[in-house]
Amino acid sequence: MTARQIEGDHATLVDVLRAAGRVNGDAEAYVEPATDTRSRTVVTFGEWDRAADGVAGLFARHGVGPGTVVCLLLPSSIDYMVCYAAAVRLGAITSGINLRLGAAEVTSILGRTVPAVTVLDDGTATPDGPTGSLLSRSDCRAATIGPPPDTWPGVAPSDPVAVVWTSGTTGLPKGAVFDHDSLRAVAEAADVLSRAGDRRLSPLPFAHVGSMTRVWDEAANGVTTVITPTPWRASDAVAVMEAERVTVAQGVPTQWALVLARPELAGADLSSLRVAGTGASRPPAELVAGMREALGVPVVVRYTSTETSLGTGTMPGDPDEAVATSVGRPVPGVEIRVAGDDGSPVVDGEVGRIRLRSAAVMRGYWGGPPTGPGAAGLHFDRAATDAVLAGDGWLTTGDFGYLDDDGRLHLVGRANELYIRGGYNVYPAEVEAALGDHPGLEQVAVVGAPDPVLGEIGVAFVVATAGTEPDPAALLADLRRTAQATLADYKAPDRVVVVDRLPLTSMMKVDKRVLADRAGLETNGAHQP
Repeated sequence: MTARQIEGDHATLVDVLRAAGRVNGDAEAYVEPATDTRSRTVVTFGEWDRAADGVAGLFARHGVGPGTVVCLLLPSSIDYMVCYAAAVRLGAITSGINLRLGAAEVTSILGRTVPAVTVLDDGTATPDGPTGSLLSRSDCRAATIGPPPDTWPGVAPSDPVAVVWTSGTTGLPKGAVFDHDSLRAVAEAADVLSRAGDRRLSPLPFAHVGSMTRVWDEAANGVTTVITPTPWRASDAVAVMEAERVTVAQGVPTQWALVLARPELAGADLSSLRVAGTGASRPPAELVAGMREALGVPVVVRYTSTETSLGTGTMPGDPDEAVATSVGRPVPGVEIRVAGDDGSPVVDGEVGRIRLRSAAVMRGYWGGPPTGPGAAGLHFDRAATDAVLAGDGWLTTGDFGYLDDDGRLHLVGRANELYIRGGYNVYPAEVEAALGDHPGLEQVAVVGAPDPVLGEIGVAFVVATAGTEPDPAALLADLRRTAQATLADYKAPDRVVVVDRLPLTSMMKVDKRVLADRAGLETNGAHQP
């Protein structure tokens, strides 16, 4: 069955999911592709709706209702989304927990949410902290054919739906709260990455904001989500794109570079693909060109944050340089402002803090268990929320950037990555962009390190081109010349460390915290002028 867009005005995600079950009942909603160890599994929109009713019955018998929390410690899967849909229709708040978070981070989330129910993958050890009723993945799967609750609660557009946790790279994760209206705004901003009947492959874990807040969009457009096998492998990505006739494929630059290196890509039938997306970090210009040539489709880049859900993006037809050096213009419904330290807008071309405003922005940071059902029962961390979210709706992100003459946003670094060398601000992303096209490097990441004279200096961690063994001292001199050709001299790296690979976070971004810790201790293998 070819899925079609859901028509009509819907007040809540519950309404949209019900409509998708009726209109696109036989269309595939989620697919777990076949792998060497499992057969292909699929759930249609109609089956998803019915399964969620059964799991809602199970949840209700364990005390889940309006204003309660359901924590999901599950891998990205059909079972995850059935549990999410079940909690939503009970008026509960879903807290997805990334399985790659540490034990202390998981315990912190459980302690702050105090869930009525926690769902664990089969065979998973019980985490520390309050869990409420513990249910296994198998328990929930068995309940999909069980009875629904005796009654359904009323759900309002302003009721909270999900709390999405930040990656925790600057401390314990913070929870961004989204309601039904937030998810509606995300759906209304859908552009080239979301068309009726799409088959979308994305490596994002379901606990990520890119999945938790896009369920309305996917259900309303009849989008089939093809779930990336875990652990992620480039060879699997190529095979899945071909076998599942994927139309929209997404990944971070690191993943796309690995996909392009796969020999089987040349013989794969990717004729169904219509667009490829990337984000999370700057894609080198040669990677953009390589993707466009190898995949035969436009390449677009997206930028957002956990707290904003929506942000900016490039569009098909934009030149490779714009895709490689910028994160595009605001998507529909989003306003952007680049501001100085005092909050006033800066002129185009001047670096400042990026601020975004839209109806999709979080309602606030999670502060503790709700005191009752609905929006009135939410308990926000007021200090943390007020630090980033103004009363007029502008949210200050943790990123620095500037707008060019064409209104495109360019990122230069995160606030927690900025270092000050001899009194001058240095944004690592700006240095990485200048060094990214160096022929001797496959990857580069720049961090600040303490220095007794200058306060801080720049350390470049680099992965050399395959098959080469560069002399670090000569490489540093060359990198400094490369940087100084386009940047101020104080922005050139002071030290270089050659590594086999760069550490990655749970979202496959370069883990700058690990590198910064190493840079502060690094002596052997580091070279400086």
